[in-house]
Amino acid sequence: MTSITTEIEIPSSFPADKVFKVFSDFDTIAPKVNPEVFKSIETIEGNGGVGTIKVFTFGDAVPFTSGKYKVDAVDPSSFSYTYSFFEGDNLMGILDSIKNQIKILPSADGGSIFKQTIVYNCKGNEKPTEDILKVEKEIYEKTFKAIEAYGIAHPENY
Repeated sequence: MTSITTEIEIPSSFPADKVFKVFSDFDTIAPKVNPEVFKSIETIEGNGGVGTIKVFTFGDAVPFTSGKYKVDAVDPSSFSYTYSFFEGDNLMGILDSIKNQIKILPSADGGSIFKQTIVYNCKGNEKPTEDILKVEKEIYEKTFKAIEAYGIAHPENY
C-alpha cells in the first residue's frame, strides 16, 4: 500500500481560538462561501464528535460528486480536528481512504497558522495524479481563506 502526504500551511491574522471556532461551523459556512466546491454537508450519524459520519456533496468545480467521512478526533483545547474519507467517488477508485489532520497553531503576532496534513492511502501502487493533488490543495487553501474571511466579516458569531 502506498501513501501520499500533502501539507498545507496558511498564516492568519485571526487568533487560533477564533479560527478553530469558525472552522467548527464548517458544515454551515463552507457551502455559503464556496458553493462551487461544497453543495452541502450533511451529518448522517452522530452529534459532531468522534465517530460522527458526514457526507459532502460536491459542487461543479470538483470532479467528484460525493464523499463520506468519519470524525476521528476533535480537541478544542489544542485546536485540532481529524477526519477520514472512507467512501465516495472522491476516493477515485484507487484510494482506501483520505485522512485529514487539521491543527491551528497560535503565532507570536497574535494570529495563527492553519496546518492541514492530507494523507492519501492508496489501495495498491496506483496513486492520484499530480494535477489532482494540486487542484485539491488549491481548493483547501481557497476554502480556508473564504471561511477565514467569513469569520472576520461576522465577528459577533466568533
